[in-house]
Amino acid sequence: MKTKPVLEHADVKKMLAAAVAHAHKNNWPVTIAIVDDGGHLLGLERLDGAAPISAHIAPAKAKTAALGCRESKGYEEVINHGRYAFLSVPMLEGMLEGGVPIVINGAFVGAVGVSGVKASEDAEIARAGINALT
Repeated sequence: MKTKPVLEHADVKKMLAAAVAHAHKNNWPVTIAIVDDGGHLLGLERLDGAAPISAHIAPAKAKTAALGCRESKGYEEVINHGRYAFLSVPMLEGMLEGGVPIVINGAFVGAVGVSGVKASEDAEIARAGINALT
């Protein structure tokens, strides 16, 4: 049997703080969500000025990245290149750029999802949070 790292409360707080700091530095009103490897919400921050819908989109992006063990952007690209049947995939609701998996020692342990600004900026904020763990 293998063992793998698991996100702890302190890890979630550290990632949220780093992601929030990055968003504040750029004046980006976003929602940031962190999920475990099963897509279960561990932490969420909705910054002042973030659209209410972003509190639903960010966790969906994170869940998609966690369950798929890849950035949510990959699903968006598949659909944009004409594979519309992919929209019927069960359990994946956030197939938009901005969900980034958290990989520790080669193990997928969760993901960060961000919503509220340009898709590439959402992903940038997610990566800033993840980078706080390394």
